[in-house]
Amino acid sequence: MCGIVGYAGPGTGRRTEQDVDLGPGPSQRPLEVVIEGLRRLEYRGYDSAGVALVGPDTEDVAFAKKAGKLVNLRTELADRSLPAATAAVGHTRWATHGGPTDGNAHPHLADAGRLAVIHNGIIENYSELRRTLAAEGATFRSETDTEVAAHLLAREYRAAGDLTAAMVATAGHLRGTFTLLAVHADAPDTVVGARHDSPLVVGLGEGENFLGSDVAAFVAQTKEAMELGQDQVVTITPTSVSVVDFEGRPAEGKRFTVDWDAAAAEKGGFESFMDKEIHDQPQAVADTLRGRTDADGRIVLDDLRIDEAVLRSVDKIIVIACGTAAYAGHVAKYAIEHWCRIPVEVELAHEFRYRDPIVDAQTLVVAISQSGETMDTLMAVRHAREQGAKVLAVVNTNGSTIPRESDAVLYTHAGPEIAVASTKAFLAQITAAYVLGLYLAQLRGNKFPDEIATTLDELRDMARKVQTVIERGEYVRATARSMKDADKVLFLGRHVGYPVAMEGALKLKELAYIHAEGFAAGELKHGPIALIDDGQPVFVVVPSPRGRDQLHSKVVSNIQEIRARGARTLVIAEDGDDDVRPYADEIFWIPKAPTLLQPLLAVVPLQIFAMALATAKGLDVDQPRNLAKSVTVE
Repeated sequence: MCGIVGYAGPGTGRRTEQDVDLGPGPSQRPLEVVIEGLRRLEYRGYDSAGVALVGPDTEDVAFAKKAGKLVNLRTELADRSLPAATAAVGHTRWATHGGPTDGNAHPHLADAGRLAVIHNGIIENYSELRRTLAAEGATFRSETDTEVAAHLLAREYRAAGDLTAAMVATAGHLRGTFTLLAVHADAPDTVVGARHDSPLVVGLGEGENFLGSDVAAFVAQTKEAMELGQDQVVTITPTSVSVVDFEGRPAEGKRFTVDWDAAAAEKGGFESFMDKEIHDQPQAVADTLRGRTDADGRIVLDDLRIDEAVLRSVDKIIVIACGTAAYAGHVAKYAIEHWCRIPVEVELAHEFRYRDPIVDAQTLVVAISQSGETMDTLMAVRHAREQGAKVLAVVNTNGSTIPRESDAVLYTHAGPEIAVASTKAFLAQITAAYVLGLYLAQLRGNKFPDEIATTLDELRDMARKVQTVIERGEYVRATARSMKDADKVLFLGRHVGYPVAMEGALKLKELAYIHAEGFAAGELKHGPIALIDDGQPVFVVVPSPRGRDQLHSKVVSNIQEIRARGARTLVIAEDGDDDVRPYADEIFWIPKAPTLLQPLLAVVPLQIFAMALATAKGLDVDQPRNLAKSVTVE
């Protein structure tokens, strides 16, 4: 959720095209870098923002913070003259403890205004710590758990006289999830950070270094980055990066290069990031498939640290995920069971470890997460590994926590997804799930090599077909604009169309704030048909008429049933499916595709529809209310 940026480097300098213009005069590079980093992290969701700066001539921390969007903070900064700085931290807050007010916004100060702290996560033992610190004389000015960390760090700094040592000591007192960044006026060129169950990445520059919740915070400045491990403290200055663990022992991070640039995180001429990311989907599918075969045509994975003999012995797969990723997991279930003949369960990650699941060494757990930082999924991964299961992560973010703590990784290569509501990450996750299913079928001998090669060729061709669906999008948009006053929309699907229906309903809830539900079409007569009245819009995802004729005819019958009761039927059907024409008020045509691959096409009109309807209602499709891109607390 919260966005965090840290910077240590030159106090002034020539403006570059990446810098944010905060007014006339010489560039205040630390402030400008931090504000630009926060802007690039807006997709994570937030309700206030703030910055803190220290420099060689500052006796106290200089800071500014405002409730609301980043523009409010920039307006505040335009009206003030902050001193030149050589270190800075910035924060966008998603309210947990205390409402979204100026006072609760980060940073929080301590040590008579000489220390500033920003924080992502939740400190579970903050109440007892607050009582102890208050008894010692600390004065609290906010309702947040973060201010407790600030006063605790100040106490440890007074004892140790060193900000890194103080952070190590502070981390030992905290329970919960946290990333902390701190600056102190006594160390004007230093930022110290700590991470426990919450993301933090280092950016490596020349004469300057960076910290961020993810690489988007600093990718405009450097592509060289370093992963931090769990329970580590990092100290950056303009010329150095040092890492220790929570015991104070030296540690090392893992370097990597960011393979996308800052332009990839910009709108590129589209009206919204979501619109851009919908148009990115053919490339996301193609890139996720790229390099998946060796010279002999056999499928290979990114980072496999599981013995092949172990994978051959797997007798059950459990997919764990949340939200959109969980619906990708449902599509994976159909494909993997069909290709590999292994039973697959799909679990919501936040329910998984609390129901005492049956997991052992013959279980493969597949964790799906766009950010790789979804806290519910991370905790489920840890529980699965404690029970002896092997874990394979499907993620989009290099250097994130879930792949580091898993036994294997399958990266989706979708590039940065800025809009909160997922689109291209969903298609990339489904594509990666197909790759995994085919890999397991290859490994276990469930399919012949020529069958796998044929399916891979069909999968590679899906990028072109997704592009075709996008090019037909104007009819979907026009239909959505005509329905901007709808207050309830239903979605029906069968087989792989069922998770597509659920995802379509979720997109409409996320973006347009109206009631939407996805149902298995076979459940219609078991209750949901009672919701049908005159004019009720109902989307129906029609399965391919080839290969599963029985399912196709049953769904066509469903369309007839609901239309007879007054529904407005909006049908997603394959080109040439004449059986649906007499019963559809609107048809959104998609190219023909193998049944199991159809979700890659069928979901795209639903994404476009939700975006267009929300836009027609005047809503922000990139940052829907109450939502965050990455849910990093349970």
